[in-house]
Amino acid sequence: MNERVEGSILLNKEPLIAVVGPTAVGKTELSIRLAETLQGEIINADSMQVYQDMTIGTAKPTDAERARVPHHLIDMLHPTEPWTVSSFQDRALAAISNVKAKGKMPIMVGGTGLYVQAITHHLSFSKAESDPAYRQELETFAKKQGGTALFQLLVEKDPKAAESIHPHNERRVIRALEVLHTTGCRFSEREEEQSVPRFHSALIGLTMDRELLYSRINQRVDRMMELGLVEEVEALYKAGIKGQAIQAIGYKELYAYFNQEQPLSQAIEQIKTRSRQYAKRQLTWFKNKSQAEWFDVTSQTIEEILPKVVDFSCRKFKNGLE
Repeated sequence: MNERVEGSILLNKEPLIAVVGPTAVGKTELSIRLAETLQGEIINADSMQVYQDMTIGTAKPTDAERARVPHHLIDMLHPTEPWTVSSFQDRALAAISNVKAKGKMPIMVGGTGLYVQAITHHLSFSKAESDPAYRQELETFAKKQGGTALFQLLVEKDPKAAESIHPHNERRVIRALEVLHTTGCRFSEREEEQSVPRFHSALIGLTMDRELLYSRINQRVDRMMELGLVEEVEALYKAGIKGQAIQAIGYKELYAYFNQEQPLSQAIEQIKTRSRQYAKRQLTWFKNKSQAEWFDVTSQTIEEILPKVVDFSCRKFKNGLE
């Protein structure tokens, strides 16, 4: 999209800031400093921080951090309650509207790419595109034939969508096939049609040297263990909590430990490995599917890049924040 066309589309649209990037890169710290500087409030765009009793493993902002700046869409649901992109979209748009009504700047923060895109652009999630019976058929197929065979179905039916969906993201693969089945429209075509911006968004991406990021992820997992992640997950396990929330990294692996399927040391290593893999997928997603301005924090502190981020935001909104 050229600048003139994009500018005409964004004319009169409300401003929105989004801080994105991989896990453990420093999004929470930057977003809080940014909110303090620009009189903003934070909208959580992490798919797992909405759940209560899942604090350590989801790396929620601490009570002290949340006391500094109002946060929205955190600790909203019991871990057994369903939560979809559509649910997030409805609640996030309402929260953004409330923040704007107070004269504050909404700052969306998170690493779940589709959640961010569902707000910055006009993605629709119609109930008419849902077919529980067909979805169950695909889930059964995946169990019997394997995730690779399921992904191959998507490659055959919608190769362009397959290029942007990780082969191991079974839920996303099934969703793409479901949309094609119910609408006759390829998921990739549907996404292209929904590429119109909803807000005048300033996307701020944080990145750093890959090896340093992986080291930070390993250290974060060790810190989670010190803070009591095993005990947090054990409480959910003993309460019989199952479902979508427990598929989160850190919880799934420890459930396997409590089921005596693997030793604790192996569970911890799996959490580190899967967290690093997730970070790589996050970076790939945001760099391929978003128009973020990237700030490298390899050799700079958050305080050092804060003025640059503020300047970028002000320029993006044509000095509308000054």
